[in-house]
Amino acid sequence: MRIGIDLGGTKIEVLALAPGGRVLARERVATPRDSYDAAVRAMRDLVLGVEAQLGALGSVGIAIPGTISPMTGLVKNSNSTKLNGRPLDKDLAEALSRPIRAANDANCFALSEATDGAAAGRDIVFGIIAGTGVGGGVCVGGRALLGAHAIAGEWGHNPLPARAGELPGPACYCGKHGCIEAWCSGPALSTLFKAQTGRDLSAAQIAAAADEEARAAMEAWHDRFARAIAVLVNLLDPDAIVIGGGLSNIDALYTELPPRVEGYAFKPEGRTTILKNMHGDSSGVRGAAWLWREDEVMLGLPK
Repeated sequence: MRIGIDLGGTKIEVLALAPGGRVLARERVATPRDSYDAAVRAMRDLVLGVEAQLGALGSVGIAIPGTISPMTGLVKNSNSTKLNGRPLDKDLAEALSRPIRAANDANCFALSEATDGAAAGRDIVFGIIAGTGVGGGVCVGGRALLGAHAIAGEWGHNPLPARAGELPGPACYCGKHGCIEAWCSGPALSTLFKAQTGRDLSAAQIAAAADEEARAAMEAWHDRFARAIAVLVNLLDPDAIVIGGGLSNIDALYTELPPRVEGYAFKPEGRTTILKNMHGDSSGVRGAAWLWREDEVMLGLPK
């Protein structure tokens, strides 16, 4: 069996999958807030508890905020700052006495949806997590791409292809201006709407409103999101783009974005397939489990 772990800022979830993807067991606990060592112990205990419950060992993958640096072997770019600079995969492997695999949570999302989710069977899949931030992950041929710097898919920190009046763009926490995340995240939509109208609404509330101000804000947001996605189409030409995160529940995305992307991309022959996720909040933990291939799991504990 495969075991996946989703290490979040507020909760740690573990999931055991049968070979075909059927859920065998699921557990979650609150993430220890201040102690890195306590977080490692919590993940160890969850895995051992599920294995004791099922009477079997499993391969273990973990979805993390941030990524493991290929240069140092340490976590970087994590908004859970206690992880940064730590050899998380090695520490958990030592605690469990077996190899584990770790990947960015957006890559795990893409892998999950490409394996047995909304984009099952598609070769090149880009997963977008749009909510508090805007992240991305790439899956090709059933494998999540890492990249030389372990930042493949970090499309949210590309600059938005700008129009007149949009430069230099809003400040982003990464230190730059005009990032896609700074334009297209949920908080960004709310901030821009408040600056223009004085009304303090969430992204979901703006999307649901029927007044002229809200419609104008959504028109501008759809246009910016489409320009950002057109860059993906020109670079990867994905067979499918799957959207997750809180903003994925805005139904208009799936009708408004495809024709706009077609207009902005470099002469595609038809509209890009843009899909809502199938597994929702479970995509990260499922993708973590799928980090091990079938032949590797059948060998027991891979090299």
